[in-house]
Amino acid sequence: MGTVFSFDVRGDTGPRTRTALAAATAWLHHVDEEFSPYRPGSQLSRLARGELAPDDCSPEVREVLRLCADAERRSGGWFSARYAGGLDPTGLVKGWAVERAAAMLHSAGAPAVCVNGGGDVQLHGGPWRVGVADPLRPGAVVTVVEARHTLAVATSGPAERGCHILDPHTGAPPADALASVTVLARGLTDADAWATAACAMGADRARGWLEDLPGAEAFAVTSDGGTWQTRGFARTRVGETGAASGRTG
Repeated sequence: MGTVFSFDVRGDTGPRTRTALAAATAWLHHVDEEFSPYRPGSQLSRLARGELAPDDCSPEVREVLRLCADAERRSGGWFSARYAGGLDPTGLVKGWAVERAAAMLHSAGAPAVCVNGGGDVQLHGGPWRVGVADPLRPGAVVTVVEARHTLAVATSGPAERGCHILDPHTGAPPADALASVTVLARGLTDADAWATAACAMGADRARGWLEDLPGAEAFAVTSDGGTWQTRGFARTRVGETGAASGRTG
């Protein structure tokens, strides 16, 4: 999936947890093999070339296609599994894969779990503190989220990868692009998809949509360095600025 994954498991580290950790690691490798657009033999690549029909794909691929269709419907078309004319569900796959990996560990009895995929995290138990990187000041954080329960934190924006999220209606970058948007939800599948959709919308549309989105809160940084947040975000924010020594702790 072109990024780095890490696991932080606290509390019970007995045989069940170690077995679950091995299974979760294998799961992430399996997802990369199935969904990588860089692997010519992946099911995603074969599906995009027309060599496979959706009904002939694995249950995981069919599930992701269904989730992408649902995210597109729920976002009014602002989330899309197509990029530059081709099939690319990676705006949802990473969050979905990380959410399931974290569930494997939590179900095995680990009381506190953090799985981090490229800066997007799925949490169980706690306490956890998640620093959100400032997109305009490398090495700093712009806000901090505290969690003592199941929570997902996903951030999208052009700071690290450049402009890679396009307006699906025009195929061009959003006219009023955000520097970053961070979405909180119970699961990372939703948080990842909603952060992607909000970036595609641009600043004006995203704020109202996120405010009304059930089960989600958000924090955004505008291109001029301003910030805004949804009404419920303040209940999770515990700090605003500081040196970025790490994204979780």
